[in-house]
Amino acid sequence: MPALKWRQGWERGAAGPALFGLPLSSGHFVLPRMLRRPVRILARLGVGEFQAPRFSAAMMSAVLILSSSAYGAYLGGHVEGIVQSITARTGFAVDQVKVVGNRQTSEIDILDRLELDGWTSLIGFNAEAARERIATLPWIEVAAVRKVYPHTLEVRVEEREAFALWQQGDALSVIERNGDMIAPFSGGKQALLPLLIGTGAPASAPDFLAKVEKYPELASRIKGYIRVGERRWDLKLDNGITIKLPEDDEEQALAELVKMDHDNGLLSRDIAAVDMRLTDRLVVQLTAEAATQREAALNEKPKSLKRKPETKI
Repeated sequence: MPALKWRQGWERGAAGPALFGLPLSSGHFVLPRMLRRPVRILARLGVGEFQAPRFSAAMMSAVLILSSSAYGAYLGGHVEGIVQSITARTGFAVDQVKVVGNRQTSEIDILDRLELDGWTSLIGFNAEAARERIATLPWIEVAAVRKVYPHTLEVRVEEREAFALWQQGDALSVIERNGDMIAPFSGGKQALLPLLIGTGAPASAPDFLAKVEKYPELASRIKGYIRVGERRWDLKLDNGITIKLPEDDEEQALAELVKMDHDNGLLSRDIAAVDMRLTDRLVVQLTAEAATQREAALNEKPKSLKRKPETKI
């Protein structure tokens, strides 16, 4: 045995043990314990006494093939897919998704952004990338995606708050309070939102609508807020009457309008418009039918009102 030969050689005063003709010690040098076994194997290889275990060639070939395949998968970008496939088939496939907080956003749209294929593994699933995709949906303000092992995804969203509808030409959009557009109008409960019409309407609407809301009876009858020349407002009522407000002192004009309606039923009459733009007068425009009737009434004088001929005394 090599170890025995080393010991015998040392006892005979030889230069010391050698490996492949190179001395391994001098004086009383002793190899550390962790290095003794590898050195013995190398020494046995040097004298031809080492025998490889059975099937070692096959094992080395398998290791070589596996390492080559893994390196090839890494270079080709397929490692994630392999991990997904293996873990999905070992009990970690996503089979349940919980969506919380969506009112205007369809669950189908959210599931589409998750990009699940039926065999998606929860282990390899990129929750942050999914969150970023969900956040691009029109109504979504904040999104969070959480993994719940072994096979559940939880999606929580906070949606943007609709303030009004804004009509520009033929386009009708839902907007936020700051005027940012959320999405095109799609019907449903969105139809209950205030309707703003005209350029510049979203910028001035929050303050003006707050003034109108002080008069609930009037506010409930308004169907449209029309911004004119980016300077003043017209109000379109549910019975077709248009209220033309002045450029300044809007709040005072609203108070006067409500008082006249309360005292005289102004907004229930057969009129087309109330013009309040002039500070010293109120102009009421009749409907076409009312104007025709009024003209006919003025032209037709009762016989009893005709002037009688004067009698001379």
